[in-house]
Amino acid sequence: MGKLYQHGTLATLVPGLFAGTQTLSELLTHGDTGIGTLTGLNGELIILDGVVYQMTAAGQVLQPEATAQVPFANVHYADFTPAGTVTNLSDAQLRLALQGKLPSVNLFTAVTLTGTFAAVTTRAVREQQPPYPTLTATAADQAVFTREQVTGTVIGYWSPTLYAGMAAPGFHLHFLNAAHDFGGHILALTVASAALALQPFADIQLHLPSTDPAFLHEAFDESKIVADIVKAES
Repeated sequence: MGKLYQHGTLATLVPGLFAGTQTLSELLTHGDTGIGTLTGLNGELIILDGVVYQMTAAGQVLQPEATAQVPFANVHYADFTPAGTVTNLSDAQLRLALQGKLPSVNLFTAVTLTGTFAAVTTRAVREQQPPYPTLTATAADQAVFTREQVTGTVIGYWSPTLYAGMAAPGFHLHFLNAAHDFGGHILALTVASAALALQPFADIQLHLPSTDPAFLHEAFDESKIVADIVKAES
């Protein structure tokens, strides 16, 4: 099944701890595939075949320097198992279909879809500056993009409700088109025809920013964490 590596938690982002605490070069020693964001929530990361792509709020897809840092990211070494083809599904239908394909809703599972999409709507948060706002406040400072009849790859993860706070419960999916000039965090998509593959994990390695003073001294409000994560990720 392999291992999923995660640096930071989504709960850490809720009060606005957006400072990068791990370099991309270090992150990539733990996997070649994944998703994340950079310091200040500067865009959305899509990691495929060991290459990091950054979809910015300006609508550009860049390849950031290895010294760039992440406050939150997931990576793993790709070892996907084909799980069939999905066709002509709306966003809601797709998510139900994907959930039905999972080996268990209680296992973290990587998901990839490669093919043609009738419509894809993504977002990318604009780079935030200190003093950082809360995670929910960044929803008003994001760019939204839509493409139709686009080929590309969906990459992301199913996170069990059991571990809410560590990650966002449910699917957290990013997109990168085949031309590598469009992508981001998926808000909605309609599948025309795409090959599905899954990779469940028996082991999770959670790496915490143990030398970051802001993290070490933050008093987290547990009553808001999950609700704010779900609101920000939707």
